[in-house]
Amino acid sequence: MRPGVSALSIPLVAVVFGIVKRLLVGRPMHSDRLGHTLLPKKIALPVFASDALSSVAYATEEILLVLSVGGIAFIHYAPYLAAAVAVLMLVVVASYRQNVHAYPSGGGDYEVATTNLGPRVGLAVASALMVDYTLTVAVSVSAGVANLASALPALNTHVTLIAVLVVAVIALLNLRGVRESGTAFAIPTYCFIGVVGLMIAWGATRLSLGYQLHAESAGYQFKSVRTFGGLALIFLLLRAFSSGCTALTGVEAISNGVPAFRKPKSRNAATTLALLGIIAVSMFGGVTALALASHVHAAVPQDLVGLSSGQMPRTVIAQVGRAVFGGSSLLFYLLQLVTALILVLAANTAFNGFPVLASILSRDGYMPRQLHTRGDRLAFSNGILLLAGFAILLIIVFDASPTRLIQLYIIGVFVSFVCSQTGMIRHWNRSLRVTTDSRARRHMMRIRVINTIGACFTAVVLVIVLVTKFASGAWIVVVAMPVIWLTMRGIGRHYASVAHELAAPEDHAITLPASNRAIVLVSKLHLPTLRALAYAQATQPSYLEAVTVDVDEAETGVLREQWDRAGITMPLTVVASPYREFTRAVTDYVKRLRRESPRDIITVYIPEYVLGHWWEQILHNQSALRLKTRLLLLPGVVVASVPYQLRSSARRVRWRPGRAAGRQPPRAKRRAASEMSKRPSGGVVRRLSAARAGPPRVTAGGSVPLPAGPGR
Repeated sequence: MRPGVSALSIPLVAVVFGIVKRLLVGRPMHSDRLGHTLLPKKIALPVFASDALSSVAYATEEILLVLSVGGIAFIHYAPYLAAAVAVLMLVVVASYRQNVHAYPSGGGDYEVATTNLGPRVGLAVASALMVDYTLTVAVSVSAGVANLASALPALNTHVTLIAVLVVAVIALLNLRGVRESGTAFAIPTYCFIGVVGLMIAWGATRLSLGYQLHAESAGYQFKSVRTFGGLALIFLLLRAFSSGCTALTGVEAISNGVPAFRKPKSRNAATTLALLGIIAVSMFGGVTALALASHVHAAVPQDLVGLSSGQMPRTVIAQVGRAVFGGSSLLFYLLQLVTALILVLAANTAFNGFPVLASILSRDGYMPRQLHTRGDRLAFSNGILLLAGFAILLIIVFDASPTRLIQLYIIGVFVSFVCSQTGMIRHWNRSLRVTTDSRARRHMMRIRVINTIGACFTAVVLVIVLVTKFASGAWIVVVAMPVIWLTMRGIGRHYASVAHELAAPEDHAITLPASNRAIVLVSKLHLPTLRALAYAQATQPSYLEAVTVDVDEAETGVLREQWDRAGITMPLTVVASPYREFTRAVTDYVKRLRRESPRDIITVYIPEYVLGHWWEQILHNQSALRLKTRLLLLPGVVVASVPYQLRSSARRVRWRPGRAAGRQPPRAKRRAASEMSKRPSGGVVRRLSAARAGPPRVTAGGSVPLPAGPGR
């Protein structure tokens, strides 16, 4: 293809992608069906609560692992620590119930912090939540795959690949829409609740009837036992308490996902949050009680005396299930299955929280605008893909190791807890100053006490987590959060700068250009060129000329002869290019025109013919695309593309995947329509003589004389 003419095509890849997208994601949904995608409480609970409920599978184990350093005698602290975790969870749940009423837009901790503590603190909370959501996906999926691999050792060499595929499947389900993914995840979540509830009830019944429960690790002893007293003992207990606080992860997800609920949104979200708190605390307390009753001894394998060499101890919830149901019971294997599923599906909580948060940040100008729009299925598709990409990156970097990933966990969520609770305290203080009703004031004071307790507890846990896990990998989160914060601040400054630059002052007067000079780029005298010449003349510019670049003297001579033979009296300017550079020659010529007439606006018309097959694209260069990119950077220059559709593109437009053949026009009509579309406007060559007459002129590359004057 000669310079000055661009070939546009519809690649085959795009068509294949469209078909695959429809098969995987489904047909686009109309915007007025957004209400049909909203969640009832029975679906919202598994969608938003799977993360918090999955913590039941390992929160008790985390407490016992820390206490094992002090020996079996320290296990008697576990009930008190579990009770403290349960109380903290109830306090946080009660506080977040007020959040969803006070801030129902779905911003959650970010909106609370931004409104009450300022946008900088709000961005800090947003960066913490984004890190936490990403780690939730990576940790949950890695833990679930690890549990699956422990049952099927042959999978141990493929855990990273399996984890990546699981993240991709969860992302795909969410791309199909929140309601569809919620329905898919509801069954495993409710099965987990049911089986764990049955285990607690059956275990309590057996204990009440005088039966003894014995875990397989009841006879194990701890090898490395240290002596703790004073501050060291307090620090150990606080560390065990902070480890048990993993049970709180995911509690904030409902406050961030209020827009996904059916109306009345705030009330339904608050009810779902209360159900989450009751179920999670009951399950956590029941599993802890049964673990202590069955004398579960949890520690790292090398510190357990009595464990066979090379053997890995079962998880705490597996030992409790084995003690209650029996090792050969079908219910025991069902418990293992639903536990692995809930650990994997806990990632779905992040897939519902992260996109909504990213959309709100995009609305506020701190994230790219693309994250604010909904996709074909009315889900925030770009946010879902972004979360999946970062989670897959973490899984690959850390080899899907839950032990390595867990060190980065819960820091982000407790940063958001502290800021949210502090923000709510300020919210109630401000409300109390303007409220005179005594009953309302007493209610606000009670809620403020709850928020204050929650802020103090979560702040202490945050400090403990930072101190105890910093060297083990938590430093990565400490570094990542400021980087994300600075990135969002930079995006915000960019959008603010662009908005300020684009804003028109009230007294701003619109200055019209002195004249419109039109340039039509010409390489050959063919139908696309004639159409571009006709269109340019129809716009009635102040001055119109054709421009060609002399990259080959022989071809330029042929063009000049054709021009004279066609009787076109429009000026043809030949721009010399000694180094055969098409783009620079045209841009230098346009710059020359701008310097000579800075008050004129210059319109550059570029003929383009449109191709329909991907392989045709390879046969044509893309000089016009590069030229347009350069010209758009010049002030006072307008670039106009004049398309000319070839037959292959006409056939591609008429063929639509999935469209009934009966809707296509008859072949004869299609052929006639195609032929008509290729004809230039009637008498185009003859009418071109209306432009200012003048012979073709050859100009040197650096000094281009302008036409003698305006004309039509």
